[in-house]
Amino acid sequence: MLNKILSFYTKYFAVWVILFAAAAYFRPGPFKAMQNYNKWFFAVTMFGIGAVLSIDDFRHILKNPVLILIGTCAQFTIMPFGAYVFARIFDLPAEAAAGLILAGAAPDAMAGNVMVYLARADTAYAVSLTTVSTLICPVVTPGLMLLLAKSRLPINFWAMLLDLMLMVIIPLLVGFAVRHYCKKQVEKILPVFPALSVTFIIFICALVVALNRQFLLQATGPILAAVITLNVVGMVGGYGVGALFRMDYRRKRTLAIQVGMQNAALGTALALEHLGTKAAIPSAFFIFICIITAALAAAFWQRTSTDTSVT
Repeated sequence: MLNKILSFYTKYFAVWVILFAAAAYFRPGPFKAMQNYNKWFFAVTMFGIGAVLSIDDFRHILKNPVLILIGTCAQFTIMPFGAYVFARIFDLPAEAAAGLILAGAAPDAMAGNVMVYLARADTAYAVSLTTVSTLICPVVTPGLMLLLAKSRLPINFWAMLLDLMLMVIIPLLVGFAVRHYCKKQVEKILPVFPALSVTFIIFICALVVALNRQFLLQATGPILAAVITLNVVGMVGGYGVGALFRMDYRRKRTLAIQVGMQNAALGTALALEHLGTKAAIPSAFFIFICIITAALAAAFWQRTSTDTSVT
């Protein structure tokens, strides 16, 4: 009975994301109160993902480092240069244009790892891409801003690295170790872990809406159109890169989600500090849009066959 409930809950997670995001928009208070628990929730989610991974999930990535290079290059070319182009096409004001480019130049989102997991894609590949993009973003992100938006942004590399270790790497390794040493016990409760992932997605989406409600209200039609276009092009472009390099369906799905989803929460914070309030609007919108589109894509892919002929 419990497994059926968890399966239903997981299967329709896109619906819960939309419903709770709407609730957070109209009643942000309760969601804001949970802000300080964000890192803990994410750590628990990564623990759950680690508990369902095996050594083989990482072994094939270590044997093919070129895959990481392809994904990272796709991430830091399609999104920032796409943002530059769409800012011009939609004739965005200077601050909004800089904010859109900043959203595109950010590393991929850690929440993308959860989406990849739920989409039955290559979670190990996603975690590797997130790790690399996060580690190099202190150099790459301000460099891209200098090139495309003529701005320099100081980024605290060590604080970012520490957060990555505490929220992603350590919980993932602990979950992996628990699976290795307690395999029989963990296998009995495997359905719980996707449910944990869904709960985190619901929480982070609702929290982002609650925290950025004022910026969402300020957004204009051209800004929203530019953000949606950038997100869709990123997902399609990521999938296209996977197809170009003849990757299997799991990695194509992974690239679609990882390239299309940005750490726009970081972009929002940097924009508020360095570019102004108006520049934060595109990033605030991007957070919500990319989570919804990735959730919908993951929900669709959950329903498809796992046969390698299915794309």
